[in-house]
Amino acid sequence: MTAFTATKGLANDTLQTAQLHGFLSQALVVTDDNDFFGPSSTGAGSAEYTELGLNASLRPYPNVLLAAQVLSRRAGGEGSDAKPTLDYGVVDYQLTSSHDRTLGVQAGRFKNPFGLYNQTRDMAFTRPSILLPQSIYFDRTRSIGLAADGIGVYAEQRVPAGTLRFRSGVGQPQTGSDLEEQLFWGAQASISAAGPSVIAQLLFESDSGKFVAALSAADVNLDIDFSGQPADFGFQPWILSLQYNEDLWSVTGEYALRNQYLHGSAPRTFDATGESWYLQYERRLTPEWSWLLRYDSLVNDRQDRSGRQYERSGLGPRYSQFADDITTGVQWMPTANLMLAAEYHYIDGTGWLPTRDNANPWEASKHWNMLLLQLSLRF
Repeated sequence: MTAFTATKGLANDTLQTAQLHGFLSQALVVTDDNDFFGPSSTGAGSAEYTELGLNASLRPYPNVLLAAQVLSRRAGGEGSDAKPTLDYGVVDYQLTSSHDRTLGVQAGRFKNPFGLYNQTRDMAFTRPSILLPQSIYFDRTRSIGLAADGIGVYAEQRVPAGTLRFRSGVGQPQTGSDLEEQLFWGAQASISAAGPSVIAQLLFESDSGKFVAALSAADVNLDIDFSGQPADFGFQPWILSLQYNEDLWSVTGEYALRNQYLHGSAPRTFDATGESWYLQYERRLTPEWSWLLRYDSLVNDRQDRSGRQYERSGLGPRYSQFADDITTGVQWMPTANLMLAAEYHYIDGTGWLPTRDNANPWEASKHWNMLLLQLSLRF
């Protein structure tokens, strides 16, 4: 065999590993009060919730994987928000891989191992509902927890009872405009990473796949400049995740403690520990139909659960500091590449309501209802 023939054969083998996939989701959001992802409380609702993604992967060598995804996402706001961006892009090198053990490293933009759903949250087919539990998977400040630019490591070890998986990463977090609007009251601010942020997750899955447990933790620090006034922002969440699966049903629960602080010469400083949790039941009615019921709870400050101290300080209504959400929904998948979903939310409080859709928190309603309909395609 000549060198040319060997090289050509290697190139053909590499091309055979190439994969290209994509997805599209379009939703209609209707609310009776308050706005979510656009002007949902007026007219026929808001169609400003769109997700469009294209991902590709290639394995040039057995132990090297190149993978990337470009995402166009609009969730209210301006049409320019749908500009395609790099969702993730990594070079994945496996140091060792066997039946009992896997060890690897990733470099580039990696999705943060955060809870059970964060790494796949942007594809409707991998979510149990149209909206993930907002107490854990904030859409209003999604950029800070979504991905980071840096280096990640992962390890998988078979044990007698199942499989242990560890993931960790060090890198620079994403800092989108959602942080300025939601965390810093729309104040003009320059946001940059104060140093490398760290995230880690330890997950156990039983041999049968019936039981899953995970513990996730992160330490994110940002430098904020309010027109020449420097401040430090920190975010340290801990998340405990548990899931039990049977053939026809699953129960999932996650609990989080979220410390956030803003110190320095900011217009307003704070230091609070929030609490979040949800309990979710999924029922697979038929191979095509599934049903979900969930209770989701959030408080922004465990020392002020009712928000009364917050309101007495003149910062906003007390109900902007908590949210209790009862959700029920159905998903129908007539084919593997098509899904139709509908879900209803009854919410008490506005703790996770996006500021960009509701500029004046005093005008928001404490009790509100939301209906979502979504069409999703993939290839």
